[in-house]
Amino acid sequence: MTPALVSPFAGQGWVQIGEVLLAFALASSIGLERQMRAKSAGLRTQAIVGTAAALMLLVSKYGFSDVLGDHVVLDPSRVAAQIVSGVGFLGAGLILTRRGAVRGLTTAAAVWETAAVGMAAGAGLWLLALVVTALHFVIVFGYTAVLHRLDRRSHGAVSLEIAYDAHRGVLPQILTQITSAGWSVTSLTQLERPDPDLTAVRLELTGSTDTGALYGRIADLEDVRGITPVTGDELE
Repeated sequence: MTPALVSPFAGQGWVQIGEVLLAFALASSIGLERQMRAKSAGLRTQAIVGTAAALMLLVSKYGFSDVLGDHVVLDPSRVAAQIVSGVGFLGAGLILTRRGAVRGLTTAAAVWETAAVGMAAGAGLWLLALVVTALHFVIVFGYTAVLHRLDRRSHGAVSLEIAYDAHRGVLPQILTQITSAGWSVTSLTQLERPDPDLTAVRLELTGSTDTGALYGRIADLEDVRGITPVTGDELE
């Protein structure tokens, strides 16, 4: 029996166009977040992945209707499975190209998630696509704030303003003492000083809770002229 004749526009009407545009919009919103946070897979990458995933799923659903018949049966889920595998390779590349450092895991997961959002939009599951996109922003913004708070509680956090003699190479010595005391520098800001012979910096530190030992190491440096802890109110 020959396949039934179908319209050349079957499966590519306004509904399918809307599904592709939805995937494009949601993937772009995820990509914009990654772009604003200076991640490697930004707006263009995420938009392409999400839109392409939606198109591939639509091709799987509607692209073979002209060959279907009594003796031809196709499984539209097979392309979805291949998308999952293919995007996995893309995500792995984002991780492995970081000079051996284990970085980019969240970015790779975001690409995988974008593909899933595009697949859901292409499958007509627009509500699920919207919910997952909303959850993405809950994760990257809400969870980041929660993890930051937990990190500050599990590790000591302190902010210091340090003044020292200018042009004497003191800052590398200060950073060495901070590292030796078990602290890590999360932020360094140079401050304006009216005295041209002095340099001042503000350091955000996390690490050991023994601030006394930290102050002592820095104060012992010959060219350090002052150490001032900065409270949360002053930081704001």
